[in-house]
Amino acid sequence: MKAIEPVIISGREVLPLVEGGKGLSVSNGRSAGAWAAADCVGTFSGVNADSFDDDGRVIPQTYTSKTRRGRYEELVAYAVQGGITQAKMAHDISGGRGRIHMNVLWEAGGTARVLNGVLEGARGLIHGVTCGAGMPYRVAEIAANYGVYYYPIVSSARAFRALWKRTYHRFAELLGGVVYEDPWLAGGHNGLSNSEDPEEPQPPYDRVRDLRAVMREYGLNGTPIFMAGGVWYLREWADWIDNPELGPIAFQFGTRPVLTQESPICDAWKARLMALKDGDVYLNRFSPTGFYSSAVRNQFIRELQGRNDREVAYTRQPVGDHTVPLPMGARGRPVYLTVADKARADTWIAQGFVEPMKTPDSTLIFVTPEKSEEIRVDQQSCMGCLSSCRFSNWSENGDGTTGKLADPRSFCIQKTLQSISHGGDVETNLMFAGHNAYRFATDPFYENGFVPSVRQLVDRILTGD
Repeated sequence: MKAIEPVIISGREVLPLVEGGKGLSVSNGRSAGAWAAADCVGTFSGVNADSFDDDGRVIPQTYTSKTRRGRYEELVAYAVQGGITQAKMAHDISGGRGRIHMNVLWEAGGTARVLNGVLEGARGLIHGVTCGAGMPYRVAEIAANYGVYYYPIVSSARAFRALWKRTYHRFAELLGGVVYEDPWLAGGHNGLSNSEDPEEPQPPYDRVRDLRAVMREYGLNGTPIFMAGGVWYLREWADWIDNPELGPIAFQFGTRPVLTQESPICDAWKARLMALKDGDVYLNRFSPTGFYSSAVRNQFIRELQGRNDREVAYTRQPVGDHTVPLPMGARGRPVYLTVADKARADTWIAQGFVEPMKTPDSTLIFVTPEKSEEIRVDQQSCMGCLSSCRFSNWSENGDGTTGKLADPRSFCIQKTLQSISHGGDVETNLMFAGHNAYRFATDPFYENGFVPSVRQLVDRILTGD
């Protein structure tokens, strides 16, 4: 195993080991500060970060406005205050060592406002901003206004080229690095394009080599690339270290930091991670963002799979093969199905899935009355956590809607992630994870349920394991 050498990240020489940011309080100031104190890069999430009362208790993010726009304003205020709180915590814990980064999602609600608010309120405490989930053209300008380095998260050389040509070339001096997040291996939301097959992974080496080639066109030979997604043992990446074809590389760990003493997730979540098997993490497209994402295949995911499997096309009038009426709603107004689909619908109804719900694609899904009510309540309670949400049809632009029918095949991501990150049930909530999470169960480092401190984990990683 080659020894890894420090690299310059956000203006300081540190170990090229980076804590990957995870939203809604899963990467917080405590974990980020501990990574920085170990002379690495710690990353706290700026997405709905926690604030605390005078007794150190988490302040629940409750919404009182009767309108979506009003709740959206409440959400932005929570996010700004929470981000400032976590930045201060990370700074204090770091003891001035390492680097502190803030992670934001460009397609989250109010990201530009949140980023400005946190960088203003925590001046000098944050050294870099990582940003993905979309095409974050504006993050360079916002970061530059505060003298902070920026780190776009991309999944292809083509995406970085587009960002560079659009705006990044004007702020080249503060481009601290480029995060390559492998769309087939990383946890959470993934950057698969429409031209890429989710069932046919491509080698990350080739894609990162292509990214470096594009960066060299723009004189970015020495700008580090962060390899994110699928990184577990450094010895498995030995050919990436000191590789002139790839240039300077840092390694970003998203999944392993979750199972540390400083990680804020509940004990039940940590225990579930240690029990995962290969294949338990599922690449899916249920997210209200419309992106692919990777999550543990638990009861929550299985319910969504079932919901999406119970789907048939309909027409409003008899057309072609759609000739069999299905009464809808209290008035029993019919829509029309094919003979085969009506038979399928009758089977689902007999199983208790008696509520048909319309989707934006002229299809119906069939759910129980309880699930139908839960979906409607969640859609009505939307607080605008995304810039555009297919589940609730919220949009932060224009008149506040996407102009499409709300989609019951998806879910309220804010509700479930807030729940699981604050001790909610790990079977009935969304649990993001990278595809290597099953290795907790086989890695001898975690034998007998051992949960390391961040320092212990960093020392272990440096051995190659």
